[in-house]
Amino acid sequence: MSTSVMNSRNMVCVIVHDKRAGTIAAVHYAARNWSPQPAWTLPGGKAEPGEALDEAAARELKEETGLLVDPADLALVHVIHVEQVRDQAGQFVLFTFATDAWTGELTNTEPDKHLAAQWVAADRLPDPAFPTSTHALAAYRNGGPSFSRYGWLVTAGQ
Repeated sequence: MSTSVMNSRNMVCVIVHDKRAGTIAAVHYAARNWSPQPAWTLPGGKAEPGEALDEAAARELKEETGLLVDPADLALVHVIHVEQVRDQAGQFVLFTFATDAWTGELTNTEPDKHLAAQWVAADRLPDPAFPTSTHALAAYRNGGPSFSRYGWLVTAGQ
């Protein structure tokens, strides 16, 4: 069995939806080892060992954007099982939460990581965007599916 199969990570992201304005909060990541070019994504990151997923989502949202949300106001809207990405650190499961209740002003609180944090049209992220964020946002906007896979080879019977 490969080590990448044994190394699974829990990741979280948050769709902060301003329904009156028709926008969502997004961050523009700078180029990094796992992203060869800047790309748009939903705010989020890695859940720490022993950290509840909804609390991790609220923490990551605050760290990346300055927006504050009560974990109780987060609804799980999509889960993506990712086989492998550019960082070659192995599989991860991305838990996508959504909310329309927050406080604070959207700010690029991590300028060492992000080129920008801004409100963008709720129907799609600007190009280029991380594929997992694009899939999660589409599932949220379309009411499903609740689960998808990304990067897995198609197997017989599928």
